[in-house]
Amino acid sequence: MLFVLIAMRRYLAVEKNKQLYVKLYPEVSSLTREHPPIASFVIKIVSPSAPDRRTLTHPGICDMQLKNSDDFVWATDTLFTGRIIIDVEFLDLKIVPASVSTHISPFFRVCVCIMPLICSLLFLVGRVQGGEPSSIWDSSEVKQHSATTALAPLGRMLADGIHTDITVNAAEGSIRAHRAVLAARSPVFCSMFSHDLKEKELSTVNISDMSIGACQAFLNYIYGSFRADEFLTHRLALLRAADKYDISDLKEACHESLLEDIDAKNVMERLQTAHLYRLPELKSGCMRYLVSFGKIYEIPEDLNAFLQSADRDLIAEIFQEVLAAWKGL
Repeated sequence: MLFVLIAMRRYLAVEKNKQLYVKLYPEVSSLTREHPPIASFVIKIVSPSAPDRRTLTHPGICDMQLKNSDDFVWATDTLFTGRIIIDVEFLDLKIVPASVSTHISPFFRVCVCIMPLICSLLFLVGRVQGGEPSSIWDSSEVKQHSATTALAPLGRMLADGIHTDITVNAAEGSIRAHRAVLAARSPVFCSMFSHDLKEKELSTVNISDMSIGACQAFLNYIYGSFRADEFLTHRLALLRAADKYDISDLKEACHESLLEDIDAKNVMERLQTAHLYRLPELKSGCMRYLVSFGKIYEIPEDLNAFLQSADRDLIAEIFQEVLAAWKGL
């Protein structure tokens, strides 16, 4: 008997001309007991020696959770002569969430029984990832590789100035760039280049409130070639640019980064930034640091300077938080 299972073949001798049934189940292990797979598949029994390769096809299984050897049993009284092939085609295979992402691979066993003889074959089908049930053939890695491959030439276009058609003027210098790339990433740039504005006529964009280093980091992000160190160095300037040019993913990246290192030296500046750019989580984090943790009493000089220049509504919010904390004592 020949088994054909996902490009794996095994030859097994079995007794023929008796009742035949096929079982498909995961190999017993702690992995499959705790996280039983969910499979969609089609099984065929093929007689290659019969006229026209006689084939018996199971109707198919969709999203069946396979825990043990009794979950899927296909019994048939159809008689086959000579050699037969059991062909298992997995249409999808999902893994129930694991608490920790792992690369341990689940095994499946196909059991083919022609009474009274039982033969089985063990084979590997995939890997486990933590989180929501997901297909082992998820295309996320392919998409990530494709995106990385596509972004590399864009970064080179910027770095090497390949066929640039616009100049971005920063505070201390200028950088050549491409209208199409800027327009694709920012609706503000797209509007500039689509209407009869000076940017379109002069082929220049003036970002005079950014240093050349921050501007380079901004363009590197747009072109997909930015570095973590330059992001951290220029994240406040990048936040301003993201808000100004409506690049939401950059704005969110800056928001998340600014949440990570709030301390006594920067909390007042972060609070002002959160209020100015409408960043609710950052504002909440700063308020909690100041009021809930009592840090507001440890920075009197910074607080006094803040009260002299900050927005009145923001100052009122701080006092409301302080009063609420006092009432809760």
